Formats: sequence, C-alpha cells, structure tokens
Amino acid sequence: MSSWNRIAPNTLPALAKTSANYMNSQLIKMEARINGYEEGIALDTNGYVSEGSGENLFFVLNGKLLTPPLGASVLPGITRDTVLVIAKELGIEVVEQLIPREMLYVADELFFTGTAAEITPIRSVDKIKVGSGKAGPITRKLQELFFKYLDMEIADTHGWMTPVYKK
Repeated sequence: MSSWNRIAPNTLPALAKTSANYMNSQLIKMEARINGYEEGIALDTNGYVSEGSGENLFFVLNGKLLTPPLGASVLPGITRDTVLVIAKELGIEVVEQLIPREMLYVADELFFTGTAAEITPIRSVDKIKVGSGKAGPITRKLQELFFKYLDMEIADTHGWMTPVYKK
C-alpha cells in the first residue's frame, strides 16, 4: 500500500489521462520499488482503495468480482471495461463499490488490469499473502477468455477489434 493517495477529484480531473496525473502514479510506483515491491496500490483521499500506479484493481471475495467505482479516483480503463464485460459473460457477479483497505487482506484473489498489465494476479499486499499466493480460479478464467478475444480465437461480438489490412 502506498503512502501516496490518488489525486482528489477537486484538484485535477482524475478521469483524464493527463501528464500531471501520471506524476502521482510515478510517486506510487517509485515508493513501491524502493520498498521492494513490483507495484503499489493507492487509496483515494477518503481512504478507500483506488488503483495501482497504472492499473485498475479487481478483488474477488466469495465468488463475486468487486472493483472500485470511478468515483474512487479511478481512471476508466479499456481493459477494466473489457474485464467487466467478460465477467458478465462468464456469469460472475460484478459489483462496483467502495473497498476499504482491510478488505484487500481477506481477498480470495486480487488482480490488476491495464493495457500493459493485461490481467496480472497479485500474490501479496503488505507482505500478506492473497489467497493461495497464486492466480485464483476466477482470475484464470478471466485471463483465458481475455486472451481468446485478444488472439481472435473467438468471435469479437463486442466490436473491440479493428482489422488493419496491408495495402
């Protein structure tokens, strides 16, 4: 957990991809690396879980998939939206809600999503193991379907892919 909070919505537009917002992300990432972690998780200014330095965060508890709402200083990500759609396709209940920090310590599974992260399992938070310490079954199901769409092994019924043809 980072000591840096995500920016407050009344300081800069948290939903915008602007260079100033990325400075906040860099501080979160630098602190995580200095402390021996690969990535940091930030809270919003109200103390609720927001996101990683450059990734959205998902939480699995008792078979439900939870993620912070956009109002928790979360950047609306394309991969985040994709995971929300895929989860519904798989019949996984999805809840967007405020998540207190301590819920991360009792999660069955946690994972990041993002353009670079794709769907990346989180094995510990503050040196507390998440679930078994490996990708859980819901994370694996989501990864599997995500990559089937990405590799075009299944039809894109959502209009996510744009064919590019060689001249």
